[in-house]
Amino acid sequence: MTAQTARTQPRRGRNLKISLTRSPDQVEAAQRLRYRVFSEEYGSDLGATVPGLDADAYDAVCDHLIVTDEDTGEPVATTRILHQQNAAAIGGFYSAGEFDLAALGQLPGTMAELGRTCVHPDYRNGGTITLLWAAIAEYLTERQVDYLIGCASISMADGGGRAWRIAQHLQQQYLSAPECRVTPLRPLPHLTHPETHKTEDIPALIRAYMRLGAKVCGEPCWDPEFRCADVLVLLEVSNLAGRYSRHFLRKPA
Repeated sequence: MTAQTARTQPRRGRNLKISLTRSPDQVEAAQRLRYRVFSEEYGSDLGATVPGLDADAYDAVCDHLIVTDEDTGEPVATTRILHQQNAAAIGGFYSAGEFDLAALGQLPGTMAELGRTCVHPDYRNGGTITLLWAAIAEYLTERQVDYLIGCASISMADGGGRAWRIAQHLQQQYLSAPECRVTPLRPLPHLTHPETHKTEDIPALIRAYMRLGAKVCGEPCWDPEFRCADVLVLLEVSNLAGRYSRHFLRKPA
């Protein structure tokens, strides 16, 4: 996928277009969407230096995928990808600020990081998420990425109980191999809560990760700025390609 390429998908009267870009104007529109979604869901101002913008130094070196509703011209979903070859320019991956990634540095092949993924509440349906992941899969394949990592967030608006229960469930069901474990730099406090929880409480984007074959690399990290718990997720792109290439990519596996 080259910059500014797009795919259009109508759904229930909506025309959704997804573009890969570094355009400052489009990135700013994505930053406004991120601020709106994250500030509402996590109850935080995100430490924003510009009111209404969720922006940081990583945005300048990332490739941004933005889903736009062509009927309104408004962005409705976005994510950013930091390729390993660009990470050195910003001092490493974003998740290195939350986890000790030494173990993952031993993996063979090329790595990329997915971050700041969000979807407008009115567009949280299978069509939007599938469109977003189709573009991610295409990017990873074209850029010959072997591993995708990312911080997947769970709100701590209730004080942390839900985040702790979900994190425990993810570790029980989707834990990575020992050689891929990471250590949180700010561990989430071990709260006393019932061990059971409803599976549907898991955020939709984390459920999508798990359906694609991703693994959780250990204990969660507390992110005080976003008021959330983050788990480090690892996806082997070969598994994604093997299971989903016919669905996401318009070519055989």
